[in-house]
Amino acid sequence: MMALARAPEPGTPVEIEMTRMRRRHLRRVLSIEARVYPRPWSTSLFLSELAQRTTRTYLVARHDGEVVGYAGMMFLPQESHVTNIAVDPDWHGYKIGSRLLLKIITESLARGSDRLSLEVRVSNSAAQMMYEKFGFSVVGVRKGYYIETNEDAYVMVVDNALSNEYRELLAGIRARLYGLGDGSTR
Repeated sequence: MMALARAPEPGTPVEIEMTRMRRRHLRRVLSIEARVYPRPWSTSLFLSELAQRTTRTYLVARHDGEVVGYAGMMFLPQESHVTNIAVDPDWHGYKIGSRLLLKIITESLARGSDRLSLEVRVSNSAAQMMYEKFGFSVVGVRKGYYIETNEDAYVMVVDNALSNEYRELLAGIRARLYGLGDGSTR
């Protein structure tokens, strides 16, 4: 596995650049995928997703040019579905997952999605807490969804994502993540 330069001390502000995922990012994305998931996506699956440009978006978060996280979203009529989101374990605690989620949700709203959805492992309480901060709530369970471990998944959704109340929630998250600026790259 590729080793990344050590993350700074927790609490140290870090510059994170977000950009569209490209083929050249896949080696590092796959390295993170293998560290985070028991059954990682393959190169061909990522390439298939990247090829669907009108119905998918994939982003990478980079620090000093190195990919430290990524996220994907699938767009359906009036709904967007988070396909995956992962951060290098060495970079947990720097709000990279929140930055990625905010960015893909913002794109979803710009595309007119009024409902957001995702699945998350029942055991992944850290991710669930992040999603709850973004207004997601559990609406169901998919039994044995993660076949490699037979673990259940919570189905989490945000309804009325185009509402003023939801936009205000996102504005508050953006302000906490980035201060008073637009938060586009920091």
